[in-house]
Amino acid sequence: MKHFYTLIFLFATYFTFGQANPNRYDYFVQFNGNQLSKKVSVDAVLNHPIITKYISKKPDFDLRKYTDIIQLDQKITVHGNFLDSVPFYQVTIPIKSKEAVTKYLIEKQGANGNNGSIQDFEKYAVFTPNGVKRTFAWNDNHLVVFELTKRLPTKFYDKTTSAAAMDSVSVVDYYEKDTIGEIPVRDVPTMSVPNSPKIAEPATNTEPVVFSDPADEYLYDGNPYEEYTAEQAEFDKKLAESQSEIIKKLFENGFTAPTSSKINVAADISSWVDYGGMISTLYSAYSYPMSLFGGFNNYLPMQKNFGNFVKGVNLDFYFDNDNARIEEIVEYSKEIAEVVSKIGDRKINRNIFNYFPAEKPLGYMSYHINTKAALEKFPALMTDMFQNPKFAKEDILVITDLISTIVDEEATAKLFDGDLSAFLYDVKEVEVMSKKYGYDDNYEEKVTEEKVKKTIPLFSVVFTSTHPTFGDKLLQLGVRKKVLVQNGNYYQILGTKEYGDIYILKDKDVVVVSNTLDYFSKGSGSFVKETKKDLGKNAIFGKLNISQTVRAFGTNTNEDELNKLNKIAAQFSDFTMESPKKLVDNKFKFVIKLNSLQNNKNIILQTLDLADEMMDSK
Repeated sequence: MKHFYTLIFLFATYFTFGQANPNRYDYFVQFNGNQLSKKVSVDAVLNHPIITKYISKKPDFDLRKYTDIIQLDQKITVHGNFLDSVPFYQVTIPIKSKEAVTKYLIEKQGANGNNGSIQDFEKYAVFTPNGVKRTFAWNDNHLVVFELTKRLPTKFYDKTTSAAAMDSVSVVDYYEKDTIGEIPVRDVPTMSVPNSPKIAEPATNTEPVVFSDPADEYLYDGNPYEEYTAEQAEFDKKLAESQSEIIKKLFENGFTAPTSSKINVAADISSWVDYGGMISTLYSAYSYPMSLFGGFNNYLPMQKNFGNFVKGVNLDFYFDNDNARIEEIVEYSKEIAEVVSKIGDRKINRNIFNYFPAEKPLGYMSYHINTKAALEKFPALMTDMFQNPKFAKEDILVITDLISTIVDEEATAKLFDGDLSAFLYDVKEVEVMSKKYGYDDNYEEKVTEEKVKKTIPLFSVVFTSTHPTFGDKLLQLGVRKKVLVQNGNYYQILGTKEYGDIYILKDKDVVVVSNTLDYFSKGSGSFVKETKKDLGKNAIFGKLNISQTVRAFGTNTNEDELNKLNKIAAQFSDFTMESPKKLVDNKFKFVIKLNSLQNNKNIILQTLDLADEMMDSK
């Protein structure tokens, strides 16, 4: 069970990162086993050759044994909060029977033996292993792994503040039966319910605890080198008592699995994080250390303001037969959504397409924003973000007015209008001058130059600048300072040759920086037509052709590496990213997708097949 619990928790943490206070939570991760199991069989994954080979070497990591205990075709959730009031995490796992979990804990985890005893309360059972703070609790349908993660404040934190906050926290009544189920978004900064058990910090006493028997010694957080004081012992005792009461409230009237309206049930894995809660945690963690350096914490933006801007962030994962994709969705406040919409609303300067390639390059990314709108909205955003009692509102207005005065939005926006595209065309072997560093007989540094053959990528970066004079004046300055040399309608950068000859070309309001002049289309070609369509819908769009890139860059690798790269190229077609211009319900979406050349098998199994082939080829 330890391995499965660790896997689930680390998996959740990697990807985004309830039954806690029903008025708030900071993150929620849901593994939609009911959805994913329709696409790929759990048995097919767990019995895949690459998995069984690994298990044969590490039998303790055999996840197949959990199929007798856990219903992997149902929803598994991880949720909790970061805040100092009652920070916790809870993992909720559907199981096949209460007896199966009990048997496993006895046989594999030393329950009812040297590792502690199972407490059976008929409707549910509880087991807290010796030396750890997390608790396992289960009934006939669900296993819960729960831990209150509040820690005794250290010298780096304000103990008075922390103690007061903890003393005011009531936790148990938040687990009453009538409040369990759907968990709405947090809209209050603290929790307070009278007449319920509290987690209180004990009076300070730093005398070490003396144990009568070494076997009874409790390792503080599993660390034998930490001094376990009476203060810590009393704190842990109070924390354990509160945790036991919470577990009781979860199960005594029948357990209800946690749900969240923020979770996308159509995704295979869906997660949500409260942005304001996360920022509050960081602010709480670092405000005191910052105060040690001149009281800088007093001038940090109030953490609640960040939460006013971004309500939450979703990260959803999909595993289909022909692709795997990640969708990040950022939910803004209405006011910020309006600003973001205006920044993303840009009509692309069509002259830029004259310097797109006619045919598909190996890879490209194109990014288009309304720079003028961004500059116009920046002062207002700063005013809202940096509201702070240490600054009078009039002071903030003076600062933002100064920014607006110094920065001429109209003129500045023309330096870079907002169109930016980068292309990777191919690779080419060239002779370049390379500097070689060494020492002479007198041990003085000696720099020599020699011509060497080198394979370089062929690339270009294209952007627009409609300022009538600045670009031309800047290029002429480069010529006068002998940084550039003019050659017809383009300029060559002198000096560095690491990537061959670098050229700058300015055609009216289009500026191109490139190490090749061979791929410009003059606005025609199949790629230009296709890209115009993609950029008409997206503010960001990019693609990397995997097979062509492997063929281009694989020429300089050894045979074994080339074989592996070719297997990847034969498996996957391309990697794409996109972000639509329009926000839906104040939500910004960013999508990353890995496309497969095959569609007869789920991409999870395809990836395992590929990994197995590559391991066999060693």
